Amino acid sequence: MKLTAVYVRCPKGGYAAFVEELPGANTQGETMEEARANLREAAALVIEGYRLLAEERTAGADVQREALDLVPA
Repeated sequence: MKLTAVYVRCPKGGYAAFVEELPGANTQGETMEEARANLREAAALVIEGYRLLAEERTAGADVQREALDLVPA
């Protein structure tokens, strides 16, 4: 599965960036390259944060975890 990165050129310079499918994954950069690198980091941090929240919410519960491969419909 591939996600969609969106880069918006700011009127005063630089770029704002976000991932359409991943709420909270947003950042900015002075150049496209910087915005792209920052967005990769932001997306990884959001995913890790959701993972930690899920682990906290299910602590002590009888749970089973497995890998989930997403294939577009």
